[in-house]
Amino acid sequence: MLLPELPPLPALTRAECEFIDRYLEVVDLVGRINPAHGADTYGALRAAQALAGKAAALRDALTVMHERGETRLHAATLARALRVLDGERRASRVTVPPAATS
Repeated sequence: MLLPELPPLPALTRAECEFIDRYLEVVDLVGRINPAHGADTYGALRAAQALAGKAAALRDALTVMHERGETRLHAATLARALRVLDGERRASRVTVPPAATS
């Protein structure tokens, strides 16, 4: 059985690709730290330790964009890229889940 074909990524600059990749890495780590989704302190601790380095890489990606004259974020295009890369599911781990109904 073949997996459904994903939509193609929108055309992005190399700096925008780096920005999206670093952003999703940070989101994944914050999702692992989120106490509403976590299972153990060790996993959250390891994610928190890695977060500083990944946040610095995200900052560096944005710095490159700015220095290259890419002063605007094209939100609609970047959002399409995030959706193709499963960003909605990954970002959902950052939020607090809804309260259980009785």
